[in-house]
Amino acid sequence: MTTVYLNGQYVPKEQAMIPVEDRGFIFGDGIYEVVRVINGRIHAWDGHAARMANGLETLRISMAGAESATLKAVCEKLVADNGLAAGEATVYLQVSRGAAPRTHHFPPAGTPTTVYAAASAFKPNFAMRDNGAKGITLADIRWARCDLKTVNLLGPVLARQAAQEAGAYEALMHRDGMFTEGAATNAFFVVKGVLRTHPLTNHILPGITRVDIVESIHELGLPFEERPVALAELPGVEEVFVCGTTTDVQPLVEIDGKPVGNGKPGPLTVKLKEALAKRLYGK
Repeated sequence: MTTVYLNGQYVPKEQAMIPVEDRGFIFGDGIYEVVRVINGRIHAWDGHAARMANGLETLRISMAGAESATLKAVCEKLVADNGLAAGEATVYLQVSRGAAPRTHHFPPAGTPTTVYAAASAFKPNFAMRDNGAKGITLADIRWARCDLKTVNLLGPVLARQAAQEAGAYEALMHRDGMFTEGAATNAFFVVKGVLRTHPLTNHILPGITRVDIVESIHELGLPFEERPVALAELPGVEEVFVCGTTTDVQPLVEIDGKPVGNGKPGPLTVKLKEALAKRLYGK
């Protein structure tokens, strides 16, 4: 039996019920996070908690019931209660503006938020991390606040579907001729020996794994610029990888049917994959 958390209660997943007028369901009016758990230890909790708090504050959703200490304890209990304290797991956290009669403006003050969390076993695809995967390019059709991790994910859903239909793992999205990020990842490129990624703006998510990668780049003394890569530069790109909480460092060795570099994970990508593994596993 799988136990989940809903509005202060731990209940069997089959018994967890959310009203049909919940604004997360009706409007996508909510914030979510996914955290990585390794042998019962939550990786980078402070970063996830801060990003969720910023999203809730920006959308003016109450933090009541979604305070950092509360949610961390919820994650730890769900991992333990579901027998996931050994090995790897993820916990999904979601906070919506709550249930109220459908109006586009906010519901009355005092409407309680809906707070939901669920833990699942997780098995990284190490073979794909080692060998690389395929990608495609796609126009970035998302709204202008991609820095907020909202449950409104239709853009990424369509992008990932396009990638799947093309036999690829990820879609690299571009806006105004510049790559922004992957459908569900941050993206890094190597151009003329220099690592480059889109700077933190409203057009990309401030990824928690992105922080790990940038810190590792500085620790290793690798050449680096937070500067967008143009779509027109793609033929000369030497390495590409995407990263995320459940993606780790994933090399892309083919994009739009053409090899990246020599068609194998590049040396800088491999160095950063190993550096992230040390942060995750202590190896």
